[in-house]
Amino acid sequence: MDVRDMTAVILAGGKGTRISEESVLRPKPLVAIGGKPILWHIMKIYASFGVHKFIICCGYKGEAIKKYFLNFNLENGDTEFWLNKEGIQTKTEPEDDWDVILVNTGLNTKTAGRILKIKNYIDSDDEFFLTYGDGVADIDLNKLLDFHHRSGKTVTISTTQPEGRFGAIKISDDGIVESFSEKARRNQSFVNIGFMIMTRKVWDYFGDGTEMLEKGPFEALVRKKQMTAYRHLGFWSPMDNVNDRAYLESLWKNGAPWKIWEEN
Repeated sequence: MDVRDMTAVILAGGKGTRISEESVLRPKPLVAIGGKPILWHIMKIYASFGVHKFIICCGYKGEAIKKYFLNFNLENGDTEFWLNKEGIQTKTEPEDDWDVILVNTGLNTKTAGRILKIKNYIDSDDEFFLTYGDGVADIDLNKLLDFHHRSGKTVTISTTQPEGRFGAIKISDDGIVESFSEKARRNQSFVNIGFMIMTRKVWDYFGDGTEMLEKGPFEALVRKKQMTAYRHLGFWSPMDNVNDRAYLESLWKNGAPWKIWEEN
């Protein structure tokens, strides 16, 4: 299957409690970086590889996401108004050729349940992308898909070793510092950064959808050796809190490393 034939599913229903300063006003995926919601940045990453079909799992303040796309062309394209005719007519040239399905997956639904609620939209797909609605990366989706096909597994997650936020210090029993490593990336644990690929066999692992995706379903996949990890060596950053948002905003102003798409 080619990247351009695949659907990207984006989890965008959480309450974003760790960034409550922003999420009290809007859902976390609509928190802006460079004047555009982080959801838009994620979709642009996928679109740069030819993905144009998106399913967004809405929940908390999902109506705001629906309003965003309802007004998407009006806000992002060229619009003409003919005020001398009956009513108002608009003619908008869309900025992005995307097919977007917004699904209300519930306010408190666990992530596994959210994916189950969009199953009917992609049940016939051999495989699909899945990612979180709050992280950006300069990931190569073609290489990711090739790795997934070569693995032959049910699920491929993308992983990286994030930049360390604290130095690692080794101390002897008598209090002598034996080594000091300043935020070494190689010493960090690998983390799941989203940008996952799932085959249709994954539906057998979701159960009744009452668990977090990373709990029962992923643990079962690991037990059956049906999960593989693609190692992303480039840039990745989540937007978990206001400090992360400020960091991404500063990067955007100085040439965002995740901006891998061409301007229209």
